[in-house]
Amino acid sequence: MRTYIKDLELKKGEEVIIKGWIDIRRDQGKLIFFDFRDMTGKVQGVVLPGSLAKETAEKTRPEWVVEVKGKVNERPEKNRQADKQNGNIELEILEVTILSQAQEVPFDMDAEINLETHFDYLPFTLRSEKTKDVFKLQATIVEEYRESLRRQNFTEFQAPAMVGGDAEGGAAVFKVEYFDHKAFLATSPQFYKQIMVGAFEKAFTVAKIFRAEKSMTTRHLSELTQMDFEMGFIKDHLDVMAVLENVIRDVVNISVEKHKDIFEKNAVPFPKVGKKFPIFTLLEAQEIIEKEFGGKAVGELDMEPEHERQICEYALREFDCDFVFITHFPTKKRAFYSYADETNPELSKSFDLIFRGLEINSGSQRIHDYNELIAKMKSRGLDEKKFSFYLQAFKYGMPPHGGCSTGLERLTMKMLNLPNVRYASAFPRDMNRIDNLLSE
Repeated sequence: MRTYIKDLELKKGEEVIIKGWIDIRRDQGKLIFFDFRDMTGKVQGVVLPGSLAKETAEKTRPEWVVEVKGKVNERPEKNRQADKQNGNIELEILEVTILSQAQEVPFDMDAEINLETHFDYLPFTLRSEKTKDVFKLQATIVEEYRESLRRQNFTEFQAPAMVGGDAEGGAAVFKVEYFDHKAFLATSPQFYKQIMVGAFEKAFTVAKIFRAEKSMTTRHLSELTQMDFEMGFIKDHLDVMAVLENVIRDVVNISVEKHKDIFEKNAVPFPKVGKKFPIFTLLEAQEIIEKEFGGKAVGELDMEPEHERQICEYALREFDCDFVFITHFPTKKRAFYSYADETNPELSKSFDLIFRGLEINSGSQRIHDYNELIAKMKSRGLDEKKFSFYLQAFKYGMPPHGGCSTGLERLTMKMLNLPNVRYASAFPRDMNRIDNLLSE
């Protein structure tokens, strides 16, 4: 019966069978040392002189897949590594069975390589400890996002990836042939989560979305994962922000609790959540930026990337928090369904959440009145007939509601201070790459 590497500590003095990959092979005189890995971790093994396993072991190379029979022994005191998994045991290799051979690897697993080489060899580079750490953490982020919302009485639904129209009313969409018709890859699950408010009051989804923006910055992808929720019977956008803050706190706390080692070995400080996420209107944030950092900010219709970094620097210094909310963006710069502030209709009851200098979430209170929504569409030059399916939700009664959308890859990127959002996508798509470079 197979023993997982993480359980070898419990098998001292026993013979076991492990299965996995050869991570490293080292020949030292008459001894052959291996580091084996499986889904649970790594362990060192050694083939002693005269072992029946030696003939087969000599043939093997890194990334060969093997089944190994061995005895779990205590390491000598001088060879113990207390800070390493299985650092006090060693597997005396008795038999090696080759399950699959590997061709010569293109470079050492831990080699420093450039971005494009990393993605050219992604089926190989995904096996590195550093890369696996990113997606272990990301899996926890998604899991805790879901669990936090469930604790707050939200119901999950599955949003479609193909739609008949664009939720944002923009042009940066991918068109697809749909039998004898035209369809689009979804740029957002927005319409569907609003419809779900009519069914469940509180709904959320983790959805793949697609953006046809011709952008190659460190923060943009063509295919990404959005974690969205929508909730009914709110007073205003602050109710949505309160739920989001709860979710983010839960995500950060559980991520640090489960993956403290990942933060530490990557020399990344734990995200700071402070006592409460600071909240500034766009104008307030711009005035702070000009006062604290100089330059021109007041009057801009959105936050510039440099201003996002500066307001987060300020929030960390003054509030001991890596997160900051920015509210009240110009209504004309937000989607047609965004709710205008009654005291100043030029501004919307909308918000962004910025984390370590990058916007990771955007949300707002939504227009819930059918006639008001129709009027807003017409003012934006949108054809209401193209939105007839969506508009049924409002035609048949919708409560005051709002919601938001968090970019999974951006959140992951900033949790680990990665230099490019593509490192936070297991299989990134951008304007130059779908697995392989499109130019090749």
